[in-house]
Amino acid sequence: MKTIDADGRALCKLQAQAFETSLGLSCASAVFVRRFMNSDVARRMDDEGFLSESNSPEGIVAEVEAQYGRSDYGSVKFSAEELHWMGYLYRYWACAFGMSSRAIYKIVGANELRSLFFAYHSLDPEQAIRRIAESKGIKLDEDPIEKGVAALRRIHEKRCYEYHFVGGEGGKSL
Repeated sequence: MKTIDADGRALCKLQAQAFETSLGLSCASAVFVRRFMNSDVARRMDDEGFLSESNSPEGIVAEVEAQYGRSDYGSVKFSAEELHWMGYLYRYWACAFGMSSRAIYKIVGANELRSLFFAYHSLDPEQAIRRIAESKGIKLDEDPIEKGVAALRRIHEKRCYEYHFVGGEGGKSL
C-alpha cells in the first residue's frame, strides 16, 4: 500500500466533489458513477499529474457527460453524503493500492458500495477498503511473486500435470 500524500488527498476530495456535483444531472446516480469510473477522466486521474490540469468538479462532470452523452436513464439519486463518500473512497483505493478506476468498479459497483455506506462511512478509508476487499476474497497487499510461487506449489502438490503438443497430430495429450 502506498501512503496517500497531499496530492492524493486533493484528488480524493476533487473526485468526491465531482460525485456530489453529479446530482445536478438528469440520470441516476449509479449511471453517473459507472460512466465516471470507466471514463477517460478517471483514467487520467489514475495516472500521475492530473492535478496539474485545471479541473473543477463541474468541469469533470461535464467531461464525463460529453464523453458518454446526456442521459435521462434511471431516477434513483443517492444522497450528497453517499456520493461524496463513494467518490472519496474510490479515488483513495486507486491512489493507495495502485489499481485502475475500472478495475475497482468491477470489484464493487455503485449500488453495492452505496449499500455499504452506513456500515463503513465512519471508518478510515483504508479500513473500509480492506473490509470490502476481504469480503470479496481479494488480498490487496499480496506480492505478485508470492502469489505465483503459491500457485506453483499448489500445482506441484497436486502432482497433476498435463502436457500438450502444439501442432502435429491434432494436439494430442499424453
